[in-house]
Amino acid sequence: MADNKKNTNIYLSVILPVFNEEDNIQLQYADISAAVKPLKINYEIIFVDDGSTDKSFAILSGIAKKDKHIKIVSFRRNFGQTAALSAGIDNSKGKIVIIMDSDLQNDASDIKALIKKIEEGYDVVSGWRKDRKDKLISRKLVSKIANWMISKVCGVMIHDLGSSQAYRGEILRQVKLYGEMHRFIPIHASWIGAKITEIPVKHHPRKFGKSKYGLIRTFKVLLDLLTIKFLGRYSTKPIYVFGGIGFIMIFMAGLSGLAVILMKLLLHQSMIRNPLLLLTVLLIMLSVMFLLLGILAELLIRIYHETRQEKQYKVREMVNF
Repeated sequence: MADNKKNTNIYLSVILPVFNEEDNIQLQYADISAAVKPLKINYEIIFVDDGSTDKSFAILSGIAKKDKHIKIVSFRRNFGQTAALSAGIDNSKGKIVIIMDSDLQNDASDIKALIKKIEEGYDVVSGWRKDRKDKLISRKLVSKIANWMISKVCGVMIHDLGSSQAYRGEILRQVKLYGEMHRFIPIHASWIGAKITEIPVKHHPRKFGKSKYGLIRTFKVLLDLLTIKFLGRYSTKPIYVFGGIGFIMIFMAGLSGLAVILMKLLLHQSMIRNPLLLLTVLLIMLSVMFLLLGILAELLIRIYHETRQEKQYKVREMVNF
């Protein structure tokens, strides 16, 4: 976490992950600069080059030489959007941090409204793309279903978790991101006790390049949602999950065993040939396994919380830091 004394010099940090966006970078930089300069605040724009194989880093380096507000974190290879955002957050100094995509679909003119909402006392302000300019089935419909599921399961009522978002820096820097959990940052912030709201924002169709997302993302979101639900409720008490399943199986084994005994006494059926006897033994074995898994999970959780110090990304170069 950055030193709070150093943070006082910069009011706003804008973080943009970049992966093969050479056609968008110059326009994105111009739009953000035009939106931020009139606000008369100290700011930084952090581009995180996530192992781009095109001219993205070269273009960013050229911009950074002319404008010291531009900072670059360049990865050694592609680590993914979550790692890119994590690197941007780790190296940001702003009291307010805004996260945007680098594909020109988020509108830089919304930055002022996002900042204003944070200044009203909110910790997290999520942009809501009411009039989204994407393909109906593969993007809009799938995203709408995913956002609805996430809101219902996690209890954070946000319409759109994939748009531009603003955070109070002190809150965002407490969020630890792993895997592909970038889309759940507001959920993580809610665990800390953040005050969350959303505002409508503009959205534009992609002009250059190709989207990095496809239908396969839907299945990843479902798996991530299962993970986030587990982390939210049981990350410090996994024995409740595995132990609970174990006790359910013990109960089922008891019912199955009782049925075997009653069938023997009342119907004079052979216990050895009764498949319910095998089911009883199987359920007892599974219940023991789940109880042991719960204990092991408890040990692993404690080791995890004590030792999670290593970054999930490797930096090749940093510019203007």
